[in-house]
Amino acid sequence: MAWIDKLVGKSPIKPMQHHMQVAVLCAREVIPLLEAMAAGDNEGIRDRRVEIDRLEHEADQIKHEIRSHTPRRFMMALDRRTILEILDYQDSIADVTQDIAELVDQRSMHLPEALQEPVLLLARSVIAACEQGQRIIDALDELVETGFGESEVGRVDEMISELGRLETETDAQLDKAARKLFSIEEELGVATIFWHQVIRQIATLADLSERVGNRLRLLLAS
Repeated sequence: MAWIDKLVGKSPIKPMQHHMQVAVLCAREVIPLLEAMAAGDNEGIRDRRVEIDRLEHEADQIKHEIRSHTPRRFMMALDRRTILEILDYQDSIADVTQDIAELVDQRSMHLPEALQEPVLLLARSVIAACEQGQRIIDALDELVETGFGESEVGRVDEMISELGRLETETDAQLDKAARKLFSIEEELGVATIFWHQVIRQIATLADLSERVGNRLRLLLAS
């Protein structure tokens, strides 16, 4: 029976769901990071970076486990390539969050009062999109268990559509935050470049979540 075990393999669904949960926990740290930046709290910024680094490392460990133990062929509706593509998008959520924290900590960036409201609104919108992405991945096991049944496929497709709506909302919030940033460009000087980078990276988290959903939608349509 050994050849059957190799063919079937260990399902990567639960580890993938765990990985997404950790990636989203990492992204959620953007809110307390921004709050520390708004308060000019360098120690708080460093604490948040440490936590983000820890979560990013945990996500990396889970990712490597999935890559190492997902067989090249197994009897599932999800092929290995699809799993690894979705996994990469999930992992990028943690990676980009870490990039944000590193830049903010290294430059001791304190969020200007004029940017606090639009940037925090953007971040909350982004986290909502990430959490919707997690809900979609949490539904993967039910999809597989039902053999991609029509009812379950329809439910997940609606969830993906909602994720698309949330990502579009973040685009609007990004535009508002960027416009506010450029309205105080003269005051900020060269720092404007770094603030624009941070704002865009925050918005990227929602885009990565949408890519998770879109890749799954392609699978549902095939």
